[in-house]
Amino acid sequence: MTSWPWPDDEAERVRELEELHALAAPDPQFSSIATLAAHMCGTPIGLVNLVGHDKQYLKGRHGIAWTEMDRRDSFCQYTICGDQIMEIPDAQADSRFRDNSVVVGEPYVRFYAGAPVVSGRGHALGTVCVADTRPRLLSDDQRQALTTLAGNTAGLLQLHHHALRSEQMLARMREVEELKNQFLRTVNHELRTPLTAISSYLQIICDGDLDEVTEQKFLRVIERNSDRLRDLLDELLLMASLNAGTAAFAPEQADLAALVHQTAAALAERARTGQLTMTVHAPQAVMACADAGRVQHALTQLLDNAIKFTPPGGRIEVAAWNDPAPTVEVCDTGIGIGAADIEHVFDDFYRAPEAEERAIGGTGIGLSITRKIVELHDGTVQIDSDPDQGTRVRLTLPAPPSCG
Repeated sequence: MTSWPWPDDEAERVRELEELHALAAPDPQFSSIATLAAHMCGTPIGLVNLVGHDKQYLKGRHGIAWTEMDRRDSFCQYTICGDQIMEIPDAQADSRFRDNSVVVGEPYVRFYAGAPVVSGRGHALGTVCVADTRPRLLSDDQRQALTTLAGNTAGLLQLHHHALRSEQMLARMREVEELKNQFLRTVNHELRTPLTAISSYLQIICDGDLDEVTEQKFLRVIERNSDRLRDLLDELLLMASLNAGTAAFAPEQADLAALVHQTAAALAERARTGQLTMTVHAPQAVMACADAGRVQHALTQLLDNAIKFTPPGGRIEVAAWNDPAPTVEVCDTGIGIGAADIEHVFDDFYRAPEAEERAIGGTGIGLSITRKIVELHDGTVQIDSDPDQGTRVRLTLPAPPSCG
């Protein structure tokens, strides 16, 4: 066979095929087109082919069991270079095909006719073709039928693409609806619990007959629950402002090592109460271009998660370093995150099933806020985790010169 032909629009043509997600297994609807083409043209073989970069995919087939073949062995690679039917009366008499593997071997093709499947963008994505084991020619009616079937195939490809997108959109809408319901359940619990405590203790205090020590103790409980409510509302407002792009942001040179030490110190008592060992590895300054308050908030979220999701006796390690970029890493030996959940942990209000099953408090916005803060800095956040093996979260921020 002669040199491998390439359409002028090859890159755009292949890109459209990828966007359509069409290069998959044979489909009964396309096989019906292939069968109709074979019957109308009186041939033993009918195919709907999609021509990829290096393979030809048999999207619909009649009279042959293959699902794909090497593009270099196909007749259709020539057909997609034009916009008209290509007809080969006798492949053995054509220098391009006489030594082709499908001519000298199974299925011993002698006759071929193919009409290009042209998309709405004008790209020939493949063909509707027929083949026979003996030389022959199509009639004008058969050529018109083949052209019509090719046009129908292009429309069917587009319909399948729209159906796939609709399914994806419906699935996403269901996910959003479930997230909304989960958020309402979670926030209802997170708000109701402290409000109930405040109401109950206030009622006891109002009833009187308490000694001063007990009254002060109850007032401290009320204060803690009030703080909890305020913090929750602050978190929700922060997330809303980050989503809207209205959050205050003032980056300057900041020492990540100092922020790590400060954040760890603020949460050290909580770690000790949870019987956790927390270690900080940040022996020298790690200068970054950062809004110190925002970054400390993100670090607080990470350490708070590590403490909540690490059982007693576990370890939390926090590190900061410069090379190759200002980086902070939080590792724990906690319950970890399953593979199905890890791609969603940065979504707003997402809570992994493990958190629900173990009744671990939270609204599912901590990691979401962390990512938004890091992205506000043009930084990156990575997470690695395995169930029962712990979690590692790494934040990378810009170096000081980027502060301008």
